[in-house]
Order: sequence, then C-alpha cells, then structure tokens
Amino acid sequence: MADNLTDSIVRNLPAPAAGYSLEFDAKVAGFACRVTKAGARSFVFNYRTRAGRQRRITIGSFPAWKTAAAREEATKLRQAVDRGEDPMQARRELRGAPTVTDLADRYRQVHLPTKRPASAANDEAALRKYVLPALGNLKITDVQHADIVALHRKISDPPKPAKSAPIAANRVLALVSTMFNLAIQERLRVDNPAQHVARNPENKRDRYLNREEIARLSAVLAAHPEKAAANAVRLLLLTGARRGEVLGATWDQFDLAAGAWTKPPGSTKQKKLHRVPLSAPALALLAEMRAEAAPDANFVFPSRTRAGKVKPLGSIKTAWATICRRAGLEDVHLHDLRHSFASLLASGGASLPLIGALLGHTQAQTTQRYAHLVDEAMRDATERVGAFVVGAGQPSAEVVPLERGRRA
Repeated sequence: MADNLTDSIVRNLPAPAAGYSLEFDAKVAGFACRVTKAGARSFVFNYRTRAGRQRRITIGSFPAWKTAAAREEATKLRQAVDRGEDPMQARRELRGAPTVTDLADRYRQVHLPTKRPASAANDEAALRKYVLPALGNLKITDVQHADIVALHRKISDPPKPAKSAPIAANRVLALVSTMFNLAIQERLRVDNPAQHVARNPENKRDRYLNREEIARLSAVLAAHPEKAAANAVRLLLLTGARRGEVLGATWDQFDLAAGAWTKPPGSTKQKKLHRVPLSAPALALLAEMRAEAAPDANFVFPSRTRAGKVKPLGSIKTAWATICRRAGLEDVHLHDLRHSFASLLASGGASLPLIGALLGHTQAQTTQRYAHLVDEAMRDATERVGAFVVGAGQPSAEVVPLERGRRA
C-alpha cells in the first residue's frame, strides 16, 4: 500500500537500474514522484481525460518543489480533471499563445506599410525602445491595464528628465492602443488594456517668428555655408510645408512655369494629392536651385550614402541648431516655420479655409488654432473702414483710432 509522500521519503527513493520509476502518493490520486536512473527526482500528475487519453503532466523538480506544495498543485489539477478539463492541453495552448512580440510583428505587417516613412520609423523605434522591453514576453491575453499604466508612467518620468518625455509617453500609449485594437480585430483578446489610461497634458506650441526674427533668420541663411540646409529652411518658410515634404521633394513635383507644387499622396500626412501655388520668391529659389542641379537630378535636396547611392536629405537638425544660434532664435523648432507661414497669412487677411487649404489640412478644427490671428486681421480691417467713414468729408481732420478695450 502506498504511503503519503513526504520530503524524507522522496529524498530516499532508490534510483532504478534503467529508465525511471514512479512512487505514487496515497492521498491524491495520480500524484507521484518520478525518479530517473541518474537519481533526478520530480513530481508528476497522471490522469485520464474524458476521451480516455492517458496524460502525465510534470509539476516540478525536487527539492525546488517541496512535497507539500507539489501535492497542493496536484490537488488543483485533479479538481480541473474532475470538471472535465485537460490541464496538459491547456498548458500546450498557453505555451503556443501569441505574445506581445508576436503582436508587434503583426502590427508591422498591417499598419507600418500604410504610414509615411518617418512615422513608420518612429513606431519602429518606440517598439524597440519601450514596448518590447517592457511587454514583449507577456502573452497578449495576460497584459493588464496596470502594465500599460506602468509603461506610460516610466516613459513620462525617465531617470534623466526631458521635456519631450511626457509627449513621447503619449505617443507610445497611442501605439500600444492601436496594437491591442488589432488584437481585438483578430480575436486574440476581447478588450483593450490601453483604454482609459490618463494621458499627459499637451500644450500645443504657439511659437511664431515675428518680422524681426524672420529678418535675422534670412540674413543668417544668406551666409550659411551649408547651402542645401539653408535652402531647405527657406523653402519651409516660403511654403509652410512639412519638413518631410520639403526634404523628400522631387523635381517632377514642381511646375515652375505654372508656379505650382503638386505633392503626391504618398508624401503628405493626409495621404491626398495636395497642389499649392508658389510665391515669386519661392519660384526664384527653386529656379536657382534647378539651374545648379544636375540635369538628371531627381531629388531637390539630394544626399549620398557611403555606397554612393543618391537619396533625399534625411535631416537638417544639426544645421538648424547652428542657424538658430547665429540668428539669436530661442526655442524655435523647424515645424514652427510652418506656423509662422500660417500666421503671416492670417495677419495678411487670409481666411481660415484659405489657410487650411494652403497647409493641406483636412479638418477645419486643425486650422482653428490660427483663428485669433484672423480675428486680429479682421479687426484691423474694420478699424480702417471705420477711420475712413469717420473721416469722410473731413480731409483736414486727423483720425485717431480708438484703443481697444476703451470706450469714447
């Protein structure tokens, strides 16, 4: 008759001459200690499924697992079998369950090809730097809301504080949320653990260059030794285009005779064809650059790899930092040139729909940030009309516009 297994009994079980031997427990049916020829000891649980299949599942090795703990685990397995479950099959399915690393690979296949190269590169960097180190080994079904909160908090508050960290954390959160929406679509889980995670507050930049700053910038650009970078900055300011649109532009996009730039869908954020008129200074700049470019040049701002391959200029970040320093410009990003272009349009009386059309906005609310500038331009226009009306028939009288906020 079998005895209840104890640590002492397990430790002193003799090793068989060949193969392995099993010593069963008297308390829990199917619970046993397996001893190999080499003397290794481990706890196992034998059972039969409802379909009649004989199974053996390994609980753990002795002495890492004590007998009492192994018996408790065997009891749970016995209860599962009595309910009609198959613990071995469940374990196999769990081992084969996709992880967040698998989900990231699927995201790369489904979403990255639809994004602009810069956005796809940002997502890839976020996956490698943040998402996979923190979540990659977890099963998709095991990721909890708390895991996402912890990841967002860790990125938001890095060991070395950085101004961009809170925004970077929000971008990673959006990426993870999209990944788990994909998991729901493909029936890998039923909920999105990234939902309802509080995002860090983001204040939209409201930095525009004034006329004096633009004059200083223009003077520095005229003398800057890196002509390609200087011309790229000029074109950004003259067109209000996005950095990627300018640096990745090709000559076939420009019709200098018609004075227009047609951006193909693949180069724009809105994924739509965007045709905009070019000002005389912009045309003069492009004409000068075209005259200096090789006859068979494709890219407006070309660069060469070490292998000699021609590709578009990737970045002017370093040159821009030098330009800002020499021009005395503080806290100015390249994207602020786009805002400056829009502010000049608004100050000149352009309507919000016109500004949105020139910038390539697809939603009116995106352009709404410039509404206060349009209001100022309209107010100045009404002041001029008012001054004319008041002064009509009184050519000798001096009309003094009322100060805003004061009543006569």
